[in-house]
Amino acid sequence: MKIYETATAPNPRRVRMFLAEKGLLDQVEFIEVDIAKGENLTPEFVAMNPMKKVPVAVLDDGTSLAETMAICRYVEEAHPDTPKLLGDSPKQKALIEQWLRWVDFYLMAPVGMCFQHTSGYFKDRMNCFPDYGQDCFGAAEKFLAFLNDHLKDKTYILGDNFSAADINAFATVGFARVVKLRIGADQEHLQAWYDRINQRASAKV
Repeated sequence: MKIYETATAPNPRRVRMFLAEKGLLDQVEFIEVDIAKGENLTPEFVAMNPMKKVPVAVLDDGTSLAETMAICRYVEEAHPDTPKLLGDSPKQKALIEQWLRWVDFYLMAPVGMCFQHTSGYFKDRMNCFPDYGQDCFGAAEKFLAFLNDHLKDKTYILGDNFSAADINAFATVGFARVVKLRIGADQEHLQAWYDRINQRASAKV
């Protein structure tokens, strides 16, 4: 499998961490895509992913898979004997899916919109509305407070079970630094969780 990615972007990092936890990093060829230079806008890339986003996985039979969790779901199903990160019971699978959605909608999306609308990184290809970006910053702050409270009596987001929900939230909290959003000094539960995951080998890839 080949994965087209931008190593500094949060969604490719989610996939790399997922692969590392599954012990599969050495079975994948990673190809860097320079999104600042618009390499994701070329006809060749658009043929793989019409949405023009990274990461994209290209399977051995030539099939292209876009979207972070679609790639992770494929890996989970193709390698069922490695650690399960998307749940192994109906309840676990549903709870992980719930948290994946929450992280995407209430943390990743507002952080991403804040970055896009306030940094000027994409000003050559989109209309930027800084006030909207700042509003998104506030929404992300609220979710960090919610997550801190949720983690007050838990090792991981789903209690004792490390999952893809932790990977996605961890990568997003790390990415939030680009908009100067950091874990608050009073968010000790969130900080402890972040430090715990940061010690895992997958956090270094």
